Amino acid sequence: MEIRKPDESELEWIFTLSPLAIKEGTTGESTPDAVKTKKLIEHVLEKGGRYCAAFEKDQLLGWALVGSGKDSFTDKAFGFVYELFVLPDYRGKGIAEQLMNTVRDHFKSDGFREVRLSVYTENKAIDLYKKLGYTEKTITMNMEL
Repeated sequence: MEIRKPDESELEWIFTLSPLAIKEGTTGESTPDAVKTKKLIEHVLEKGGRYCAAFEKDQLLGWALVGSGKDSFTDKAFGFVYELFVLPDYRGKGIAEQLMNTVRDHFKSDGFREVRLSVYTENKAIDLYKKLGYTEKTITMNMEL
């Protein structure tokens, strides 16, 4: 398996699959169409975000969309994982863990001292994040009206 930046045609492939990634990541709460999804992603990419994608030969296995942010209280910069997705046929093979380790290493080499992400409480990826050493920093709460 190779983890690298996708080329333009591979990026278009990711764009077509990203609505599914968002739907799964939000545990079905959001089902954006391809146009809205592409706009969301392009916004991240325009701000310096990038993809790390996993491939086996020419087959896309999964990806992480990453960028950076700045804490509004402390002004400290941090790396941010916007999206992590592994195609259903390739789950359970350690690909997500390898992607997250690669992302961590990239952020570390870029000089970041912290990586953040947001995850829905029902998302199964929480177990992976905890296994990798992520801890809860903030909790967003809501109340249906």
